[in-house]
Amino acid sequence: MSSPQCFENPPDLNSGIHGEGTIQELGGLNTYVTGSPDSKLAIILVSDVFGYEAPNLRQLADKVAASGFLVVVPDLLYGDYFNLDNPQFDRESWRKVHGTDKACEDTKPLIAALKSKGVKSIGAAGFCWGGVVVVKLSISSDIQAAVILHPGPISDNEINEVRIPIAILGAEIDNHFPPEKLKQIEKMLSVKAELESFVKLYPGVSHGWTVRYNDDDEAAVKSAEEAHQDMLNWFVKHVK
Repeated sequence: MSSPQCFENPPDLNSGIHGEGTIQELGGLNTYVTGSPDSKLAIILVSDVFGYEAPNLRQLADKVAASGFLVVVPDLLYGDYFNLDNPQFDRESWRKVHGTDKACEDTKPLIAALKSKGVKSIGAAGFCWGGVVVVKLSISSDIQAAVILHPGPISDNEINEVRIPIAILGAEIDNHFPPEKLKQIEKMLSVKAELESFVKLYPGVSHGWTVRYNDDDEAAVKSAEEAHQDMLNWFVKHVK
């Protein structure tokens, strides 16, 4: 989460797009909730540094919910999003406050809350910063499947400790998580015979393409939608 690409094309939080769901408190977190409240299958979407209010992220949550999942998008940043408009914004202090280890722990009461509502199987997807959070969740048995989209800084040790089916979707133009890194991760996962994995490189797109695309760019939208479908396919297969 330190490449300039992590901050390109930030979402417009004043776009007026709020999604079809509602804001609820789950596990002590303000959470965007969409889909059937009676579903026994849930998906957690963990945002990038721009937070859970991003319109594209909420539209994606609604799309996943339409396939029968209860989808929740927690505010793991507690309203304190990365703010590129503030010249006084202290990036280093922000990173210290919003560590991915803490976010992983903060997600666990949310998971417990979902289970208390009768949810039997949970998947999680994370974007950049959120992808690191989801990898950490994947080391436990708290969730049943994971998808990481344009990953943040994931260590080899974390990949080696993953215990659940995991998909990693990467961009061809990614200074932070380049294709050679993705290939290395694919090789590491492939030798874990007991673990099902899926690694895919999307040509011609940059880090962040799945949630920070330009709506007017037809090719960008198409590639984002392809990744969304791959993510959904993974969850349909493994969250049941």
